[in-house]
Amino acid sequence: MTNLNNLLHFSKFGHGPKTLLAFHGIGQDGLRCFQCFEELLGAQYTIYAFDLFFHGQSGAISENVISKEFWTATIHDFLHRHQIIRFDIAGFSIGGRFALATLEAFSGQVDQVFLIAPDGVSEHPLYTLASRFWPTRMIFKKLLQYPEVLFKTSNLLQKVGFISSSLNIFTQKVLDSPEKRHSVYHSWVSFRKLRFDIHRIFRLTKQNKVTIHLFVGKFDKLLKPKHVRKLAQLLPEHQYHELKSGHTKLVAQTGAYIANHF
Repeated sequence: MTNLNNLLHFSKFGHGPKTLLAFHGIGQDGLRCFQCFEELLGAQYTIYAFDLFFHGQSGAISENVISKEFWTATIHDFLHRHQIIRFDIAGFSIGGRFALATLEAFSGQVDQVFLIAPDGVSEHPLYTLASRFWPTRMIFKKLLQYPEVLFKTSNLLQKVGFISSSLNIFTQKVLDSPEKRHSVYHSWVSFRKLRFDIHRIFRLTKQNKVTIHLFVGKFDKLLKPKHVRKLAQLLPEHQYHELKSGHTKLVAQTGAYIANHF
């Protein structure tokens, strides 16, 4: 376990000759999300699995909103300290935003990117509503202070068909303690400026010969295949992978797929 300038904590495992920077999903940490990669891909990669800010041991930072410039400087410092020149990237769920931000800033140093049900290709209306406007951010914050109201609201949204039962269950699971609610609120609000022009990202990958592999779960109700269609339509067919998985098991299934096919 290592700490980068008291900001960005990561776990390092695997012993392979290639380097993989990995970014986890909401309510997780780097080790819990990607530890399965050690057995599956540890011979191919040395893996740095980061704890995103407000998660794990990275904790909070003074910046109210994480800008692309701040993230670029943070990763630049990490690469310099560890003498990493070329690397691959993996990003799961909200970690997809950090994978895309890293790709955008360092595309000339990247060989492959594994996007696993990635956030950042599109944005769920609930995220937009909760994070982008000051009045609704205040409502979101108040709701998290009174979780019983939040859970009743989530149940109501499911009943009227605005969210799926899987999303409702997931919401209640990741918000079932004050610590988790604090993490989710600050993550949603602080990560909101990590937005991307997917066509520009794709042009950068073409210019720098970066291969993007996009993984989605056929049974994923949280981030459905249609939510990443904008990117999927740009990729060659063999770089789009729809696995027989829901959301929570998709990282392990992706690791197995990479181990067997790359």
